[in-house]
Amino acid sequence: MNFKPDHASSGDKVMGWGSDVVAEMLRRFDIDYVAINPGSSFRGLHDSVVNYLGNETPTLLLSLHEQSAVAMAHGYAKVAGKPMAVVLHSNVGLMCGLMSIFNAWCDRVPMLILGATGAVDSAVRRSWIDWEHTFRDQGALVRQYVKWDDQPASAQAAVEGMLRAFRMATTAPCGPTYVILDRRLQEDALRSDVVIPDIERFKAPALGLPSGEVIDKAAAWLAEARNPVILMGRVSQRKEDWDLRVRLAELTGARVITDLRTGATFPTDHPLHGGPAEKFPAPVNQEILRNADVVLSLDWYDLEDWMRSIEPGAKSSPKIIQVSIDYQIHNGYSGDHQRLAAVDLDIAAQPDAVLKPLCERLATTHRRTAKSYEAAAPAEPAAAFGDDIPTLADIGRAMTILRGDTRDFCLVRVPLNWPAGSYQFRHPLDYLGYDGGGGVGSGPGMAVGAALALAGSGRVPIAIIGDGEFLGAASALWTASHYRVPVLFVVANNRSYFTDEIQQEMVARQRGRPVENRWIGQRIDDPAVSLAGLARDYGVEAEGPVEKAGDLMEALRRGLSQVESGKPYLIDVRVDPERGGAFDWLSSH
Repeated sequence: MNFKPDHASSGDKVMGWGSDVVAEMLRRFDIDYVAINPGSSFRGLHDSVVNYLGNETPTLLLSLHEQSAVAMAHGYAKVAGKPMAVVLHSNVGLMCGLMSIFNAWCDRVPMLILGATGAVDSAVRRSWIDWEHTFRDQGALVRQYVKWDDQPASAQAAVEGMLRAFRMATTAPCGPTYVILDRRLQEDALRSDVVIPDIERFKAPALGLPSGEVIDKAAAWLAEARNPVILMGRVSQRKEDWDLRVRLAELTGARVITDLRTGATFPTDHPLHGGPAEKFPAPVNQEILRNADVVLSLDWYDLEDWMRSIEPGAKSSPKIIQVSIDYQIHNGYSGDHQRLAAVDLDIAAQPDAVLKPLCERLATTHRRTAKSYEAAAPAEPAAAFGDDIPTLADIGRAMTILRGDTRDFCLVRVPLNWPAGSYQFRHPLDYLGYDGGGGVGSGPGMAVGAALALAGSGRVPIAIIGDGEFLGAASALWTASHYRVPVLFVVANNRSYFTDEIQQEMVARQRGRPVENRWIGQRIDDPAVSLAGLARDYGVEAEGPVEKAGDLMEALRRGLSQVESGKPYLIDVRVDPERGGAFDWLSSH
C-alpha cells in the first residue's frame, strides 16, 4: 500500500502552533490514519500532520466525500477495535458526513471526529466564506448521536477536550465523539508551553464485573433449563471470547441464534447454531425461541421485538437474562435504542465479561460437561453453475468453494437480501456485520477502511454490495486505488433499489392496486450504468457485467488473484433479485 509519497521535510519538531498540539495528541493516541476531504477550515491542522508529524502516525487518507471518509473510519474500527480519526470541513463538511456518523453511532464503533469552524472571534474572520462556515453551536448538528462534543477555546483546552473525546469514544458502549477546532486556535502561534499529560493515565476505564450472586443465579437458570437459547448480539471479535461463547453453548446445550446486523459471533456450521443468520426473524429461529424456557441475550439488538414475534404459538413465557450496558448511552432523539425489553435478570456488564464466570460455575457448581460437537457436514455439492443469471446464493456458493480450507476471507459487507445460509462463518473476522443505521452509501467506504485494518493479516477483504448502495458512494474506489488498498468489490447488480420495489408491491397489494408499477422510481436502468467502466475511471481494475452463473467462478478467481497481489478489484455481477435471496420474510410482513 502506498502511504508515503515523497514530500519535503520541514525539519520542525517543536510544537509552535495550536494545530501542532492537536496533531501531537493524535500521535500519542496511536492513531494510524486520519481520513479527510480537504477544507480551509482545518488548513492549520492539515499542515501540522504533514509538516510537523511528517505524515506518519497518523497518515492522511484523502477521500472524495465526507460520507466515505467517516465510513472508512467505521470499517476500520470494526476490524481494528480502535478508532481512526476523521477531520470534517466546518459546518458543510459535517453536514455531508452526518449519515455516516449516525451509522457509526448505531453500530457502537469508536471514532474520533475533529471538526473545524471559521474564527469564533468575528473581528478576525476572513471575507464572506469564514462567516458562512461559522456556527454558534456547530455541535448541535450531531450532539444527539455522538457520545460527547466539545469546542475548546485554547490549545491547552484542546488537550483536555481530545483526551476526554478519545476516552469516551473507546469506553463501552463505544461510539463517535466530536471536537471542534476554531480556525484561530489552529493557526495562532503558541505563546506559552502546552502541557500534555501521560496518555496512559487517561485510557478507557476497566468496566466492572457482575457480582457472584448474579452469576450464580444466571448459571442456575441455564443449568436447569431444558431448552435454553442464546441470542448472540453485539459481542467482541476477540478469538478467546469466540471460544468461550462456543464453550458456553456446549456446556448448556443451548441453541444459538445470530443475525447479519452484527458481525460473526458464533460458528454458523456448529450443530447448536439455529437457522440462517438473517437480518429478520426467520421461521426456524422463531420456532427455536417458542420452545425456549430460558433465553440469554448477549446485548441482542432488538430483544423485545424478537420475543414479541414468537407470541403466537409460544408454549410458555421463558425466563430472560439480559447482559448489556447499552442503556448507558440511550437518549430520546432517535429509536436506535429499540423497544424496551421485559427481562427477568438484567446484568449491567459487557456481554463477554460474563462468559468465563458462567462457564466456571456450570463446570464446577453444576458439574456440567461440555458435549463434543463436530461442525455440520458440508452440503452435497450442488449442480454445476449454469447459464442462468447469477443469484446471491450463487455468489455465496462460489465463495465457499474458492475459500476451501486454505484461504481466509473477510466478508466486509453483504446486501440486505443476502441468503445467510449460502456461506458459513467460522471465525470472528469472517464477517463484519452491517452499518448500524442503514444509510445507503456506507458500504464502499467501510470496505476500504476495513481493508486498511486487515492489511498484513492474510485475510482477503470482500465487499458484496448492491448496485444502489455502490453508486451512492462509488468515489471511495479512488481512495482504494490511490493508496493501493487491496479489496475485492463484488457489486450484486439488479439494476434497481429492489428492497423498495418489494415495499411498493406490499403497499399496492394492501390497497388493491397494480403491483406491476412497483418498479417506477426504483429501477437503475435505461441506461444501465457501466459499473466496471466507472471503477476503471477511479483507477480500479474491473470486469463485468457477469451475466451467467457459469462465468462467476472464473471472474472471482481473477478478482481474488488481483487482490492477493495487493490491488483493489471490482466485479459487476448481474443478479436475479427474485431468486436465491432472503426477501421471503420481508414479502410476508
